[in-house]
Amino acid sequence: MDRRAADGGHAGLLNVIDLEATCWDGQPPPGAVSEIIEIGHAVVDLGARERVARHRILVRPARSRVSAFCTELTGITEAETDRGVSLARACDTLVREHGAGGRPWASWGYDRKQFVRQCAADGVPYPFGHPAERAHTNAKALFTDAHGLRRRPGMARALEIAGLPLEGRHHRGVDDAWNIAALVLHLARLGAWPGSC
Repeated sequence: MDRRAADGGHAGLLNVIDLEATCWDGQPPPGAVSEIIEIGHAVVDLGARERVARHRILVRPARSRVSAFCTELTGITEAETDRGVSLARACDTLVREHGAGGRPWASWGYDRKQFVRQCAADGVPYPFGHPAERAHTNAKALFTDAHGLRRRPGMARALEIAGLPLEGRHHRGVDDAWNIAALVLHLARLGAWPGSC
């Protein structure tokens, strides 16, 4: 891991988070709720305009199971999540090892709300500081505005619009975080990322 990525106090570092969660082809089974199963994490050095680290945390769901549909979409199996950590441990890792409490962060859309909802439901301290929207940037909304689009594009479509390759597997959190980090740098080059002018 790059030393800069571990330094939560390094000015100009941004955490990019992408979540994968349990999902179904249709309605969830009775009593099941969508839960985080993977936290993809990439670090962007906005000053150097480069991606400097990437990490993956597998999370063991407590109130749902990984469906065949979910495995087909994400490539994540129930056997993998069985070896994962609790959400509490994952959030602690984000804070201790990746500066989540002090470093600004970004995601492509819903991830902040998923964290807020699940942390509240599980009684786990929210790892990114308070209020929940503090220091969070919805990269999807920013990209939409920067490109004058009428509708917010999915990440893969945004990469096409930006002329960037999709690296890795789509719907794999660690790969999606890395790709979103590339879109953050694209927006910074356009002067559209906060503080990038």
